[in-house]
Amino acid sequence: MKCDVIVLGAGMVGISSAIQLLDRGKSVTLVDRRGPAEETSFGNAGLIQSEAVMPYVFPRDPSILIGAAFGLRTDARVRWAALPRIAKALLSYAKAGTTVSARKTAMANVPILERVRADHEGFMQRAGAMHHMKEGGYVRLFRNGVDLEAAAAVDEAVKAEFGVEYDVWDGRRLAAEEPNLTRQMAGAIHFGTPGRVDDPGAVGAAYAKLFETSGGAFRRGDARSLTKTPEGWTVTTEAGAVSAPEVVVALGPWSGEVLNPLGVRPPLFVKRGYHMHYKASGNASLNHLLFDGDNGYALCPMARGIRITTGAEFASRDDPSNYDQLTKAEAQARTFFPLGERIDPEPWRGARPCLPDLLPAVGPVPGQTGLFVNFGHQHLGFTMGPTTGLLLAQMMTGEDTFTDPSPYRIDRF
Repeated sequence: MKCDVIVLGAGMVGISSAIQLLDRGKSVTLVDRRGPAEETSFGNAGLIQSEAVMPYVFPRDPSILIGAAFGLRTDARVRWAALPRIAKALLSYAKAGTTVSARKTAMANVPILERVRADHEGFMQRAGAMHHMKEGGYVRLFRNGVDLEAAAAVDEAVKAEFGVEYDVWDGRRLAAEEPNLTRQMAGAIHFGTPGRVDDPGAVGAAYAKLFETSGGAFRRGDARSLTKTPEGWTVTTEAGAVSAPEVVVALGPWSGEVLNPLGVRPPLFVKRGYHMHYKASGNASLNHLLFDGDNGYALCPMARGIRITTGAEFASRDDPSNYDQLTKAEAQARTFFPLGERIDPEPWRGARPCLPDLLPAVGPVPGQTGLFVNFGHQHLGFTMGPTTGLLLAQMMTGEDTFTDPSPYRIDRF
């Protein structure tokens, strides 16, 4: 089988890249070892985070570092056994966590994030998936008034520079908006503009169906079989070999497994995360996605139930699961919301693909004719997929790009 472009990876980023290329007249084959949107794109909070301009930089507070190192926190946790393997990546991440670097990342995030919701909605309308979109944004809640004021001061600075809108709710307003909370909170910060979906996996699957019904081909195969040929690139699939002059590596945390043998070694690392679905006790419900600002996890109203998504676990991608973060998050959540029993037979685990400056790598690989990348979106892969897919497709087809692509080049490190 021959086509114009092979896209490796059928997560949100890969699917979106494939659609954007197809829309520009390319014949495209999408290849993944699993079904569409069954890995990292399946397990997120379902937010389309148009407000997430500032990156999650490496913490500088000693109390946070100590808590993460000794497993005392729910927002961040380090696996000691993995340190010899991840220390170099963590050091790169820490070095990129300066105020100057964070602002540089924020400036590069703005042109992408300002259009993510519109790009998703365009796909959703075409894919018949708009029923998954929910309004109301999300709420970051706080138990202590001092912490609320400090967070609001930071958000006010971000608003002043980047125009990110928010509202501060006092405890009374929060209780009115979320009447099923079981304890009094100091208040919350409400971000009303981000979109939210009630089933990220279903949205990804709908986009994949849109890709196929629009003329794209999906094949199961091992991306590690990618081979350079005189005519371009070939990958082996269950339906036979697929060849194309151009290939896109959009494999998220697995991107290095294809790029490293080609001599391309991006400083990729992962932040692992877990989720579990719960019933609500009695007739309790959530009107918004709630982010626990004190403990760094989210309660997400989903079609399947209430999903708890954890913070970051710094470990090797394939290390055995450790559910301690999820257990702690569940215990914290039960102190203010009437969670019922668990629904899933076991927790889900995924890995967020990260580069030290927390910007994705999008565009051509220098010195490798016909090789392109789109990966490293950290917490924002679901959010950014359609938009970085657009940027990549514009670059590959010679269109004017909607923004300068140079901040996202893979050789910036």
